Amino acid sequence: MLLRNVVLGIFVLFSVLGCSSQKTETKPAISVWHWMTDRDAAFQELAKKYETLTGIKVNFELYAPSDAYSQKIRAAAQGVNLPDIFGILGEKRDFASFIKAGHILDITAYMDADNQNWRNKFFSKALAVNEFTEGNSYGIQPGIFAVPIDIMTIQMVYNKKLLKQLGLNPNRPPKTLQEFLDIGAKIKAAGMQGLVSGWGEVWMIDCLANNYAFNIMGKDKVLATIKGEVAYTDPDWIKVLSIFKQMQNSGVLAQGLVTMINKSAEQLFANEKAVFSFNGSWCVNVYKGMNPDLEYGAMLPPEASSQYPMAIWGGAGSSFMVNARSKNSEEAVKFLIWLTDQDQQAYLSQTTNNLPANKNSLTKIPEILAQFARGMDYATHPNVWGVSEFSLVIEALDRGIQSIIIGEKTPEQVAAEVQKIKEREMSKRRAR
Repeated sequence: MLLRNVVLGIFVLFSVLGCSSQKTETKPAISVWHWMTDRDAAFQELAKKYETLTGIKVNFELYAPSDAYSQKIRAAAQGVNLPDIFGILGEKRDFASFIKAGHILDITAYMDADNQNWRNKFFSKALAVNEFTEGNSYGIQPGIFAVPIDIMTIQMVYNKKLLKQLGLNPNRPPKTLQEFLDIGAKIKAAGMQGLVSGWGEVWMIDCLANNYAFNIMGKDKVLATIKGEVAYTDPDWIKVLSIFKQMQNSGVLAQGLVTMINKSAEQLFANEKAVFSFNGSWCVNVYKGMNPDLEYGAMLPPEASSQYPMAIWGGAGSSFMVNARSKNSEEAVKFLIWLTDQDQQAYLSQTTNNLPANKNSLTKIPEILAQFARGMDYATHPNVWGVSEFSLVIEALDRGIQSIIIGEKTPEQVAAEVQKIKEREMSKRRAR
């Protein structure tokens, strides 16, 4: 009887220890913070699928709008309690500051494993947004520090029906600036609105100004300007600023453009109240929700010069970083590898109408998205230039363009004011 009780006790003990061991082997849960309201439902579905496949739970937490999200990320960084996976909304210098503070994992080794298997799935220009190259001005060691979830290009779109009403070929949008300006008279005569865009949000003005700067003077001269080697009063910059005056004088710009927010511009274009819009590839999803029957196409901004190719902003649309201090960093990387694989990328694109970052997923997307995707051949972005302009200079340039459009200032006046601020900021930097 005693022996039986001892054996029974040993059995119970091992059973308890076995249960305890199983509890300690519970798989980690991965936390992801994001701001993408249009993708949240798709993310939740993918999280369920990943848990079914691996047993690992992924918690996507949405914080919107983007300003609120950014504030939460900054506060979490200060408190050193960032989630396993997160994104940063801001300029490359903001990205660099998080890396320097030790918040972001260098994922280059994962990208390059197995003969660069993961790296080779992406558009190179999408990866470039998240990469710091040798000799970068931010003092960051060379490497890739984030994963693109989708790509974007910012181009012009045109309403095919309205072009036809103007007596133009709906399948041949204007290719040169002069062709574009000539349409202004037709737009005014027909009582229509021309180009709409969120130029009350000045970064979109900055985007188009950069497009034309690359087209007129080439990348090298633009970067030389940022470095302080070329003045904003240079004749080529006067040409760039004069384009906005020409657009206004031609009648091709919509009324109230300089105070228009992008949501209003999207509503006007989706409701067929404007012939053109300057917007990003994310607009495909927006327009679909506002007017599924809208007939439109994407086009490069009409070129002002044949000397250099037109450049557009493009690259990674949204990106995720891995918390370098996370105890789940390895599992977080594995999840991102899965999330950016062909099938998951195709699903995200089909459900949200965003361009996939995985170049092998493009075969299943609508033609309008393909038009935006083809723009990647012309894509550039300030985050890949290796140098950054002073924020006060950017603001002065963009506000100056607004003043040109409403007739308050001339291109020459704006150029002189911008250059003055540039010289002042450079003097401050040298004095440090």
